[in-house]
This record gives sequence, C-alpha cells and structure tokens, in this order.
Amino acid sequence: MDKRYFLQISAALVGTAFLFRYINRSSETMATSKTEFEITKPEEEWSKTLTPEQFYVLRKHGTERAHTSPLDKQYAQGTYVCAGCELPLFTSDTKFNSGTGWPSFFNPIEGAIATTVDRTLFMTRTEVHCSRCGGHLGHVFNDGPAPTGKRYCMNGVALKFTPA
Repeated sequence: MDKRYFLQISAALVGTAFLFRYINRSSETMATSKTEFEITKPEEEWSKTLTPEQFYVLRKHGTERAHTSPLDKQYAQGTYVCAGCELPLFTSDTKFNSGTGWPSFFNPIEGAIATTVDRTLFMTRTEVHCSRCGGHLGHVFNDGPAPTGKRYCMNGVALKFTPA
C-alpha cells in the first residue's frame, strides 16, 4: 500500500466518523410502524422537557458516543425506564456487559418496546422504540446471550435507572 492510498483511506474514515452524528439528524419524523402513542407532544414541547442529548437520541434517532453513559456499567438491582415518559423498559436481571460501550439487555419488559426496520447508514437494522411515547432507544441484534440470543443495545441517555 502506498502512502497516497493510505492517506486517502484515512481521510475518508475520519470524515465518515466526523459526519456520522449528523447523518441521522436529517430524520424529521419518527419512523415507527406504530403511529398512535399514549403520550404525544409537539417537538417544541419535547425539546423543552428533554436535555439536548435526550432530544437528539429520543426524538431525532441519534446515537450517543460509545462508553459515555454511566448506565453502561450500572449493575445495581432496579429498572431502566424511558427518559421521555418513564415507562419501565428493562429490568436489571436482563442486563449484561456486551463490551460495546452501550447498556445492553437480552430481554425487554413485555409490551414496553416497539420495533421497526432502520435502513440508514447503508445497512438494515431493527430499531427499538418506547411503546408509550415512540422515543428512539437503540437497536436490537441477534448476537446476545441465552436464553433469547438478543442484544438490545440501548442509548444510555434514552434511559433512566430506578433502583429497586
């Protein structure tokens, strides 16, 4: 590999990493198969009740940087609830260390989440939303532990932890 090729590839990778957080920002509406939610608010009200980071993730399908959430290493007994509406989503019994830098779970509380197909960033993934307010939580993958084999990879900023 010559030096010019190496520099071109390096520049492309750095540029992609820099622009990654802005690629999803273009989504103006929630892309869920469920269109009616128990809790609905205008975007202006959501932006007033959520922190800027929560608004970016929950309402604009954003992703927080890996290894930035204190909830990633939280292993106390309790419940993880939606930061937008406080619906219980996951229990600490289903949390595991995936090594990805985001809080990960192998099973949600029944009825707590909704899913949809996410085709952004040139790939197809299953996006996870709060079933009460429609907030974007993260994605689910098929590489988790038993008994489900699922890895619900959640943005920590989209969650709040309630100790038992």
